[in-house]
Amino acid sequence: MKRGQLSTWGDLRTIIEPFKIKMVEPIKFTTRGQREAILQRAHFNLFQIAAEDVIIDLLTDSGTAAMSSEQWAGMLRGDESYAGASSWYRFEKVIRDLTGMKHILPTHQGRASERILFELVGGEDKVIPNNNHFDTTRANIEHSGAEAVDLVIDEGLEASSRLPFKGNLDPSKLEALIKKVGAKRIPLCLVTVTNNSNGGQPVSLENLQQIKAICQRHRIPFWLDACRFAENAYLIKQREEGMGNLSAREIASKMFALADGAMISAKKDGLANIGGILMMQDDKLAEKANNLLILTEGFVTYGGLAGRDLEAMAQGFTEVLEEDYLRYRLRSVEYLGEHLLKAGVQIVEPPGGHAIYLDATSFCPHIPPDHFPAQAVVCGLYRHAGIRTVEIGSVMFGASSKAENTTKSPMELVRLAIPRRVYTQSHIDYVIEAVVKVHQQKEKLKGLRIVEQTSALRHFTAKFEEIA
Repeated sequence: MKRGQLSTWGDLRTIIEPFKIKMVEPIKFTTRGQREAILQRAHFNLFQIAAEDVIIDLLTDSGTAAMSSEQWAGMLRGDESYAGASSWYRFEKVIRDLTGMKHILPTHQGRASERILFELVGGEDKVIPNNNHFDTTRANIEHSGAEAVDLVIDEGLEASSRLPFKGNLDPSKLEALIKKVGAKRIPLCLVTVTNNSNGGQPVSLENLQQIKAICQRHRIPFWLDACRFAENAYLIKQREEGMGNLSAREIASKMFALADGAMISAKKDGLANIGGILMMQDDKLAEKANNLLILTEGFVTYGGLAGRDLEAMAQGFTEVLEEDYLRYRLRSVEYLGEHLLKAGVQIVEPPGGHAIYLDATSFCPHIPPDHFPAQAVVCGLYRHAGIRTVEIGSVMFGASSKAENTTKSPMELVRLAIPRRVYTQSHIDYVIEAVVKVHQQKEKLKGLRIVEQTSALRHFTAKFEEIA
């Protein structure tokens, strides 16, 4: 992407995509009138819109990556043996070399890892702290009967704050929580890297070390939700003092070395379209997790996945730490954020690793939180330009009962998640133009009310109507 730091290619300042396009997928273009009808049929919930009716899909970076030629070659080599397949052993070696974890369990995706873990350590009267829990993590914790508590630093809730590590978990808040509820009620402390709920903001290595020390002192296991570990590692390399001479792989290994366990969705920094990992050092917990894995996912050497998926994951976890890729990846996101800020659109600053988050409160101040301003922006972007994004606000994190529809989220955000190795700069320029245009006409955006919802993860299936 343009205007980056000096590249490895002499004095050229343009950071190009570190890959060539070998296969293309056509995009179907729609008219504004067609999109209006589609939006109405979907009850203003973009999860209910068919992918073929989307021009640029920024709903999520999960499972939407373009795989490399080496990943596709690995899929053809996939060993589909039920037990002890060679694909499993390759996958296990790649993950163990990276993380140093003793026990590695494959699952079909990240939320399966969450479900197994919190079924074992959660339950009534348990409290699980995090910098910020994302949607499925919180839902699985609460489904177990436990309480999910967010302890991000205060600056992490300020969109315009420019701190380099706004994803950090506040050590003083953690100490206060432990003092309040007691260490025995906290089965583990979780840190999400990067912090998806507050703008994809990174967590510093120093902060991880601080939280680890607190957990050790109180004998609380320290865990990582490491879906975007590689992007977090490269942001540490760029922003944290003393880290610039280390490789992203070395920094990632330092992160994992602090942890007693980790969950990863391979659909993010695994560069795969499916897959997850649950890993830990504790033998007794691993035995219980293995038994539950066999019961609900599959045998321990495939965990609900095909051998070809394990091959794609093994290669993906290798490629994701290549520095040329990470430089391009983070610069692509930064490029989008810089141009929106220049046009007067407030985003969560500074740009994080996988997405740009629009501050919907600033974007459309005429819409109150109980009328879901972020969802209004989501609908506006689709209506205007066929761009699909997602609300990270009071729809996703508010109360689910009709009587409590107006419960506010700490931030009202719209996430523009960039799929890995999918879109070119011209696609991103189209997104910039569309966001700026909708922002210029923001007074036309209408608030919404929920007319139908589920008791958990309501944002996936809720139905809305616009408020005149």
